[in-house]
Amino acid sequence: MRVVAKKLAVIGAGLMGSGIAQVSAQAGWEVVLRDVTDEALRRGTDGIKASYEKFVGKGKLEESAAEAALSRITATTDMDAAADADVVVEAVFERLDVKQEIFRTLDGLVQDEAVLASNTSAIPITKIAAATGRPERVVGTHFFSPVPMMALCELVRGLKTSDATLAAAREFAESVGKTCIVVNRDVAGFVTTRLISALVVEAAKLQESGVATAEDIDTACKLGFGHAMGPLATADLTGIDILLHATENIYTESQDEKFAPPEQMRRMVDAGDIGRKSGQGFYTY
Repeated sequence: MRVVAKKLAVIGAGLMGSGIAQVSAQAGWEVVLRDVTDEALRRGTDGIKASYEKFVGKGKLEESAAEAALSRITATTDMDAAADADVVVEAVFERLDVKQEIFRTLDGLVQDEAVLASNTSAIPITKIAAATGRPERVVGTHFFSPVPMMALCELVRGLKTSDATLAAAREFAESVGKTCIVVNRDVAGFVTTRLISALVVEAAKLQESGVATAEDIDTACKLGFGHAMGPLATADLTGIDILLHATENIYTESQDEKFAPPEQMRRMVDAGDIGRKSGQGFYTY
């Protein structure tokens, strides 16, 4: 599905936000990419350009198409630029207070029919929507990293999300090439984050207690269960800090012990050993 003359605003120019902007612009959306600093926007747009160049170099994207997509992305520090967007996707750090402040601002800014979406991986959508006067227009659109490569988008219905909003979110996600699943009950962690968190926590506990090495645990999951990547390598790719925060959110909400992160994960984050982006996690890079 290709979209023409639709406007998307992405709040947050980090890896997730820039990835969402990239695939949306490539699909024909006019995109506003907003962050609080010019430096953050520069990193985001440089990442988008580099990604397009890789696709062009591999023959998966015409150079003219990449140039056209880039021309559809506007980077700004001005939140007002989101005012006329049809869809707004928030993709900032996993802190409820930060997200609520953004949605509170958007509520007084965007048009009545706009879809307000959060890319959160663990925070209940109902809590985010409570910061607005239009909870029926708020929905979860949980993309996966790296966004240009990962086919899934998890759509999350908050307690008051309307059918029309969910349908509009699906139309948007499918228009940028994603396959959707729907989470009908707004539980912390939804489907995918609960599954990966439980697996990573148990794998980390097995490695921490000396039952098996990280390599052997990951090999067991790849060869025994057909996983493309083992849970500890996945943690390193995602960011151990991000997964720790997600598991803590789920545990706080559910009080289910299987989501209680082991001490080792906390100490690794304290030490800055957070995975591929730091050069050290469960593996050395």
